[in-house]
Amino acid sequence: MPATSLFHIAIKTGKPEATKRFYEQVFAMSESPRPLFEFPGYWMQLNTPHGGSIFHIYTGHAALGTDGQVPTGSGAIDHIALSAHGFAATRERCRALRIPYRERSVPGFPLWQLFCYDPNGIQFELNFHSAYEDRGEVTVDPDNWVKAGSEWFDPEAYRQFEMA
Repeated sequence: MPATSLFHIAIKTGKPEATKRFYEQVFAMSESPRPLFEFPGYWMQLNTPHGGSIFHIYTGHAALGTDGQVPTGSGAIDHIALSAHGFAATRERCRALRIPYRERSVPGFPLWQLFCYDPNGIQFELNFHSAYEDRGEVTVDPDNWVKAGSEWFDPEAYRQFEMA
């Protein structure tokens, strides 16, 4: 699973309109089409000749922390998303290493996703474009579906990376 590029940064907010206006007015970003997820938000895209990475801004139940509040500061960054390829091989690698992961397909977009954490508890989303994947090898497991706003980091699963 080579990660190939930064795909997006996801930011939780209790102030979606102000956040959207900030990215429009300060960074000159523009709103990008967004799937009909079960929670509200915006996708804001860099205005570069090649499109550029997107900031996913979301609110509602998915933005709440474990304490029921919307986090601020660095805690408002929910996850980092990377483009990747080799969905089936990546899923098998996670299974072999006993790394907990979740998966999903994106409604209306040709993307399959695999979510996992790093040893610091930072969530990563790996995005696999279906046009570049072997469709015969990929079936997204609905029993292992990622739920927006859920946290399932288990530090014990990452102890293996502490050994030299």
